[in-house]
Amino acid sequence: MERPAWAPRSIDISVPSVSRIYDYYLGGSHNFEVDREAARKAMGFLPGLPKIMQANRAFMRRAVRYAVGEGITQFLDIGSGIPTFGNVHEVAQAASPGAHVVYVDHDPVAVAHSQAVLDGDEFTDVVAADLRKPMEILASPQVERLIDLNRPVALLLVAILHFVEDADDPYSAVAELRDALAPGSLLILTHASYEGIPLPAERAEGTVGVYKDIRNPLIMRSREEIARFFEGYDMVEPGLVSMPQWRPDTAPEEEDPWAFSGLAGVGRTA
Repeated sequence: MERPAWAPRSIDISVPSVSRIYDYYLGGSHNFEVDREAARKAMGFLPGLPKIMQANRAFMRRAVRYAVGEGITQFLDIGSGIPTFGNVHEVAQAASPGAHVVYVDHDPVAVAHSQAVLDGDEFTDVVAADLRKPMEILASPQVERLIDLNRPVALLLVAILHFVEDADDPYSAVAELRDALAPGSLLILTHASYEGIPLPAERAEGTVGVYKDIRNPLIMRSREEIARFFEGYDMVEPGLVSMPQWRPDTAPEEEDPWAFSGLAGVGRTA
């Protein structure tokens, strides 16, 4: 197997990675055959996966513009993945030049790419760290340099919490991050769920099995379980909804039915 120039030496390119599979769904080029194979298997059960990822990205861009409109100019994006067109820093800095963005990911490929893409951008940086260790993220030199925790921050947890099992207590991690943020901060979140998928749950379970096989379990949570991540936040209208229904730019009825899979919401700390 050829190792592309962009792949860090330290990574095992025979093991699929969630962020590279996501890159493949979005039509990116930073993935290996092993990632494409896992993605194709998952799409065998849920052919609409690319549409779901596109809806995720579109929601993220609207939520970032909303945050800037609310006067927030610093963004902490955890589980940021491989940078593709229309990323947080591009959207935020187009709306507010000089907005500060810190990306966080534990995938070395995602981190290496982010470093390459962000080279020379003094307002943006990347941290190699894990959502399950919030204090390591908050104490990182990158966060200390770019994020003022005494002012409101937009915390992005987009398509990441469904890869954290209950045994790893994602609720505590999210609460720890919330408690570190200033009043008026926003939590921008999307999460996989059987809700909204235009297929019986039994079919969708096949995709869950694919992720389990690559040792990156995909945890489908219910609306109530997802709402719990917003404890301590006031929900921004329209609340916890499917992605195309959150402050849409275009009529949701024009969206692909797959785009309605899973839930999205934005909360504000009091």
